[in-house]
Amino acid sequence: MKKLLFLTVALSSAMGVSAQYHYQDSHNPDLARHTLREVSQRTEFILPQVNGYNVYKADLHTHTIYSDGSCTPEFRVREAWHDGLDVIAVTEHLEYRPYEEKLVTYLKGYVPEGTKAHNHKIATRPADKEGIQVDLNYPVELAKQAAKGYGLTVVPGVEITRDQKEYGHYNALFTKDNNTIYDPDPLQAFRNARAQGALVMHNHPGWSRKSVDHPEFELKAYGEGLIDGVEVMNGPEFYPKIITRAHQKNLFVSSNTDMHDSSAETFRVNGHRRNMTFILAKDNTLESLREAIDARRTLAYAYGTLAGEEQLLKDFFLATIQTTIVNTNDNGTRTVRLTNNSSMEYIIRFPNQNPIRIKPFTSFHKGVKKDATLSFTVESMYSSEDKHPVIEIKL
Repeated sequence: MKKLLFLTVALSSAMGVSAQYHYQDSHNPDLARHTLREVSQRTEFILPQVNGYNVYKADLHTHTIYSDGSCTPEFRVREAWHDGLDVIAVTEHLEYRPYEEKLVTYLKGYVPEGTKAHNHKIATRPADKEGIQVDLNYPVELAKQAAKGYGLTVVPGVEITRDQKEYGHYNALFTKDNNTIYDPDPLQAFRNARAQGALVMHNHPGWSRKSVDHPEFELKAYGEGLIDGVEVMNGPEFYPKIITRAHQKNLFVSSNTDMHDSSAETFRVNGHRRNMTFILAKDNTLESLREAIDARRTLAYAYGTLAGEEQLLKDFFLATIQTTIVNTNDNGTRTVRLTNNSSMEYIIRFPNQNPIRIKPFTSFHKGVKKDATLSFTVESMYSSEDKHPVIEIKL
């Protein structure tokens, strides 16, 4: 009898819960809506101010169907907002646009008969004699229009795309006219971009190569001072040696997705956040973002790893972690609480101890001897190819 009563209660409870999964539409009584179908929501990535600057989350390397991506510029903006970004750059390939042929084929009847796509194959030939025949500013403008409804800032840009092994790929950022950048000589293309006030960023410097050593072309580009920044991380790729290069050559560091498909497919389905370039700026206007990058106030973030200039890394860490003395024993030993007030996750190591994982929005206690300094290494941060910042906190 008790078992039957329990089963009856369980079924009744289950039916009650099930009924709560639907509700009647406020305008159509014949329409039931699923309660579990939630409204569109953004996954926030909470970071505090650092040295009085806001930390803006940016992706400075993305593609759409206007080069070789699988999504529209409008989708890229919505996706970036959902992923917690504040800034996105639309950087179509300058010389490589395989979707162009599909677009021309689709528009048959709207374009003159015999119109062919100018799909400039990387490493096989330069642009056709007619030059660049599309409007490379158009995808940026589409993204800007979409971004107005989300409060995102769109950085105009384009990717100068040549043979990866011999020349490499480079993003021109903060461009004014993408249609006037191309030149058969890639060095001249860099000069054209910089002449209109753009910054040139070296993308994925080790992709499809056996090392990050400079080929002859890069020696010329870097030697002429045409490179302003470099990707330390690109998607799952991480180049520790490039951190050292960035310091030596005074380049801004960056971490970007180089997104061609969707972030849900590449990152979310596996439980990861997408790559981000943290930009420490006064606000998210193009002017402030550009000032911050010029001042080298950027950090590269991907898969829990953060890389950049040592002092900036330390300042960032101390802005996210709060230390509080919760107890002092008779012998002077103190119990210190470390609280992570951010969405960041850290791996730290105290001297001669095993590493500790500090998850977002958590606290843990650490005993510190009388008059001793709280000291540890943040192993998930890289200030050079083989160095992690050491944090020392006087209590």
